[in-house]
Amino acid sequence: MIELDTVNLEIDGPTATIYLNRPDKKNAMNPQMHQDMNSALDAIEEAGDVKVVVVTGNGDSFSSGMDLEECFLKPYEDPQLFYRTNLVALNWFKRLKAFPAVTVAKVNGFSFGGGVLVTGICDLAIASETALFGLSEINFGIFPAGGASWAAAHNFSRKQALYYILTGDTLTGAEAEKYGLVNKAVPADQLDAATDKLVRKLVKKNPVTLALAKQVYEHNRAVDLPAAIDYDQAKLWELSRLTGNEWINVALKQFEKRSYQPGLSTYSRAEVTS
Repeated sequence: MIELDTVNLEIDGPTATIYLNRPDKKNAMNPQMHQDMNSALDAIEEAGDVKVVVVTGNGDSFSSGMDLEECFLKPYEDPQLFYRTNLVALNWFKRLKAFPAVTVAKVNGFSFGGGVLVTGICDLAIASETALFGLSEINFGIFPAGGASWAAAHNFSRKQALYYILTGDTLTGAEAEKYGLVNKAVPADQLDAATDKLVRKLVKKNPVTLALAKQVYEHNRAVDLPAAIDYDQAKLWELSRLTGNEWINVALKQFEKRSYQPGLSTYSRAEVTS
């Protein structure tokens, strides 16, 4: 366990878990937490073999969003300080969104503003059914910024996104599953087990394939079908080169022997990683 001022990091083989650790402040993101998150991502990158990064919160909250006093009120009179304070936050949000490992939000409680943003930019998310989400910025006179509106727009339907942006109303983990912000909502006492089950499934996969699959998805959301097919083919050649054609030489050879069924399970990478 790596303990920073406001973030704890645990790296266990192919899995890293980041714990937002200001439970007395509902894990509100202050300038120190933004710095610590960058440090945590640095450490994960340096580890080199992490396939899955889980982000969660200590205590009864995932994150209540930006620390309004430390991020906005205190630095407001100094424009340069205000800019620098919030630029650090925006940088790690962008880093998390583009991180090569699969990112999983494990939402254990309150998730407001920046908490919704982090949930939305993670690749996958599992929440407690009773977790509470909200974009409350409208309630103090601004709109969700710093990527929060983007996260809403890319996870909710248009009308649901605008509803929560414009009203500041909250929604539960169960509603977040219904509207697409999280993949699954489970009873609070099953959150650990449900997240662990997902992580175990992901760490069996080829890490290069996981990273390139994310790149292909992000690219192809914004292009037409011919461009998507061209990009797919280029990335498939890249994948083959980077992995020694593992999908042919290992996965399909195992399928040829009928040692697994691709529709039901993944191939064994034991002979690759041994």
